[in-house]
Amino acid sequence: MFIRRENFQQFIRLYPAVTLLLIINTCIFIAVKLTFLFGHTLLENMLGINIYIKEGQLWRLITPIFLHSSLFHFIFNSFSLLLFGPAIEQMLQKTRFLTFYLLCGIGANILTFFLMPPTYAHLGASGAIFGLIGFYLYLVAFQKHLLSRQDVQMIKGLAIFALIMTFLQPNVNVLAHVGGAIIGFLLASIFIKPVHR
Repeated sequence: MFIRRENFQQFIRLYPAVTLLLIINTCIFIAVKLTFLFGHTLLENMLGINIYIKEGQLWRLITPIFLHSSLFHFIFNSFSLLLFGPAIEQMLQKTRFLTFYLLCGIGANILTFFLMPPTYAHLGASGAIFGLIGFYLYLVAFQKHLLSRQDVQMIKGLAIFALIMTFLQPNVNVLAHVGGAIIGFLLASIFIKPVHR
């Protein structure tokens, strides 16, 4: 489930949504770094800043999903998407997968808006990534017949590792991580049922 054996062309053909997200993340990461040389306009306009969201800049609930604070942050989230995304896209298909991914990210950002201070600023795909983890945890809890024993053990191990890393890393939006996982878990019941009745 988590081991990729496809070549580059096969991966693009089999997982177009994951590929699209990786391309968007890469393009925005490069664009932000380039505009950083001339000022912070792009980053400032895309950051999730609660006080601006309250003023009606609702796109800031979406755009932070595609931002990354550093090269390590970008690589880590890209690797996580490569690891967790393909199997879920295979189950849900392209459009449903993209919808699920974005809803998890937006949901985590909405929680951040309501529960964090007005001056709080945030960015990153972690809410959406943790939503994917929540999806797998739902499978372990309620659809275990879709998984091998090895998959179940790996999901549990990766979820524990991700949770530990959430509290060990500095400047992490813990609410988005935990909230994204919970949202993904809850949404999984809606997204899976039409596919596996």
